[in-house]
Amino acid sequence: MAATGMAKAQVYKASEPLAHTFSIVARDPATGEMAVGVQSHWFSVGTAVPWAEAGVGVVATQSFTNKSFGPKGLALLKEGKTPEEALAILLAGDEGREVRQVAILDAKGRVAVHTGKQCIRYAGDITGKNFSVQANMMLTDKVWPAMAKAFEKSDGQPLAERVMLALQAGQEAGGDIRGQQSAALVVVKGQGSDQPWEDRIIDLRVDDSEHPLQELGRLLKTYRAYQHMNNGDLAVEKGQMQQAMQEYGAAEKMFPNNQEMKYWHAITLANNGQVEEAAKLLREVYRKDSNWRELTSRLPEVGLLTVNKQNLDKLINLK
Repeated sequence: MAATGMAKAQVYKASEPLAHTFSIVARDPATGEMAVGVQSHWFSVGTAVPWAEAGVGVVATQSFTNKSFGPKGLALLKEGKTPEEALAILLAGDEGREVRQVAILDAKGRVAVHTGKQCIRYAGDITGKNFSVQANMMLTDKVWPAMAKAFEKSDGQPLAERVMLALQAGQEAGGDIRGQQSAALVVVKGQGSDQPWEDRIIDLRVDDSEHPLQELGRLLKTYRAYQHMNNGDLAVEKGQMQQAMQEYGAAEKMFPNNQEMKYWHAITLANNGQVEEAAKLLREVYRKDSNWRELTSRLPEVGLLTVNKQNLDKLINLK
């Protein structure tokens, strides 16, 4: 089938969606983490474009998207192929190669990218050290250069935040000619483990939104806040109450209106003997939603609130 014919056929082919988009594949040389970030005017772009496996690599497959390039590309990397070799194999067997855009990055930071000759303009890509940016059907030809510049300038920041800065720069430079609808961010560890459920560090998607990058950024910030919450929980388990306080406090500062963060901060204070301080926080939480008061009454029976009966009554019956 000719590439032109393939392009026309794609419009009706749900298995290979029209994910015209801009994306970045990147690696943090300090941590080994690898990431894919993407935005498109297409519903649920995160289910089609980004593919990632810890210790192996990441793939972004877009334009007239051949989703099989994701798992097949990762499998080829696992076999020991370089990104260039993997990409060549994928394209050799694809009659629609000229309407494809795909980028592959491996755990060593090596990158290969292909922008087919029949990708809708403006389309192009730039590769750099440990990253590649690629875009098609953009409003201007400034999108992917702006992404590359933003990523390179953000050296030293966490990888997820660098990817977000690149995506935001692409949008500011014009983005998808059709506008915005969905976005996704995936980050995996540089080395795989025998606990693969722990190897995908970040997996965030905005499937349908007028401002998907704004929402994706909010989700990333929320993720960071909950990291502090998780660190606080871990500190509690180890009896490191001062560390727990710091972690819960950091989370609460990031989202002062999040009642759950404030609630568990209060419970930790109470368990650490600081009942009066806990009461101040719980009073605020109860005013927002009385169900938290009921939850407090249930915690002692499972050992999550260890105050005496007098203090328990005080914490439950706050006015």
